[in-house]
Amino acid sequence: MDVVLEFLILKKNMMKNLWIIAVLFGLISCKSEAQQEERKTRAYKVQKTESEWKAELTQEEFNILRKAGTERPFSSPLDDVKESGTFVCAACGNKLYETKHKFDSGTGWPSFDRAFDGSLAMSSDRDLGYERSELLCGDCGGHLGHLFDDGPRETTGKRHCINGVALKFISKQKK
Repeated sequence: MDVVLEFLILKKNMMKNLWIIAVLFGLISCKSEAQQEERKTRAYKVQKTESEWKAELTQEEFNILRKAGTERPFSSPLDDVKESGTFVCAACGNKLYETKHKFDSGTGWPSFDRAFDGSLAMSSDRDLGYERSELLCGDCGGHLGHLFDDGPRETTGKRHCINGVALKFISKQKK
């Protein structure tokens, strides 16, 4: 009888612990509904339906720009661009960054210390369990990347960590 009682108590404690772990995991890993709603309700110059974006963007661009995905580090050829020019939003063509404000952060993503004035919108996300500043295209609301305070001290001290897939590069030579 004692063995059965001990087994039932152990089982009850295990179920309680599993439930607590499941709730904590859910709180940490899911995207905030408020964050998603904020992105949908903000008025942007370029407004398209999800199906219109899907038709215009590659699958990878759609995942990053419209679903806030992240490309693999060191996978973007734009990380190595040093040529003078402008980086624009891959979805709508909004001018975002100039090469002269790009720097090698060693993170594997194109990094900039500043953008064109008024070219970005900001939001916040808790995708990793803590709050981060999310950078969005100011014209279409596409997810670009995140803002960190570990950029070059001699300039702004900011690092705009941007998914290369979210950008297109326009060389100054080709203008």
